[in-house]
Amino acid sequence: ADMFGNVPGYEGIGGGEAGDYISYVITKTIIVISLCSIRLFYVVIVSLFSIPSITEDEAHEAFKSFASGHCCWSSAPAKDGVITNMQHFNTYRYRLETFTESRSTEWAQKPHEGETADFYTQPAPRPWEIAAPPPSHFTNHMENIRVPFTSSIKKPCWVCNGAGTRGEENCSHCNGTGTDRCDKCSGRGTKDCDICKGKRQLLAYINLKVEWKNNTEDHVVHQESGLDPNDLQSVHGKELFKNNNYLLYPLVGFPNPSISEASDRMIRDHQTKYAQSSRILQQRQTVELIPISKVTYKWKGDSHIFYVYGNERYVSADYPATCCCVIM
Repeated sequence: ADMFGNVPGYEGIGGGEAGDYISYVITKTIIVISLCSIRLFYVVIVSLFSIPSITEDEAHEAFKSFASGHCCWSSAPAKDGVITNMQHFNTYRYRLETFTESRSTEWAQKPHEGETADFYTQPAPRPWEIAAPPPSHFTNHMENIRVPFTSSIKKPCWVCNGAGTRGEENCSHCNGTGTDRCDKCSGRGTKDCDICKGKRQLLAYINLKVEWKNNTEDHVVHQESGLDPNDLQSVHGKELFKNNNYLLYPLVGFPNPSISEASDRMIRDHQTKYAQSSRILQQRQTVELIPISKVTYKWKGDSHIFYVYGNERYVSADYPATCCCVIM
């Protein structure tokens, strides 16, 4: 930073400056539940067992579709396997999303293309004073902004010494003759400086990096199906409850106590963790009931298992014929 000069308010450049914006400290979470939430929980209780189980035909079709998605697999187990048993396990998934905005600064430079050198013409705004409209909530995005009143022209370019080209280096394509309309040096036999791009001068400025991030965490209630809970991250279930606000309160009185406990713990953790270095813009919590079917089938006299799960009816299986080659 010394080579560019000092900018008031940016003496500690490089780290996050969220502390300049955030003036609150979360000391405790007050657990409050509204009459509206109580009514929603009654809806949850009524709809707990309303997810219909898939049929054998539907499970069979999902399994065949799964096998056909792997070009080297034999279709025989999915096509000829006989289903002997089906068990259904519906499980809850609690998901907490905390949408944050973080800001950091660094010195940067680019070829000077006529921009005004406004360094010190007036005080530079602090990082959180610069307007940066966020994207849609819960959407990841990043933006780089040149901080006003921090730009200065540096001349000559330290790489090409102000020449704009690196003339002592012959072009490898036309050997410096320029007669082959070399696409790297436009036929001049030289090439533009990689740093200043032939502009001869550099614009130095403070770059503000603004990052919006949706921080997501799941809690899946333990179920006895044997399916890896990580498989459930990419699927959806029946939505039982959803609400969002600037800062959320934990769910209270949910029929499954594991969900209430997870909500309380995760909300406290997120509000403590992300408020330290970022600005929390919005939080959202969702409870879903995800259908899982454990299917046992026989193929060539042996028993095998596959799972059908989620509204998407994804399949997880230890497939018994992962090669379609036939040895004569």
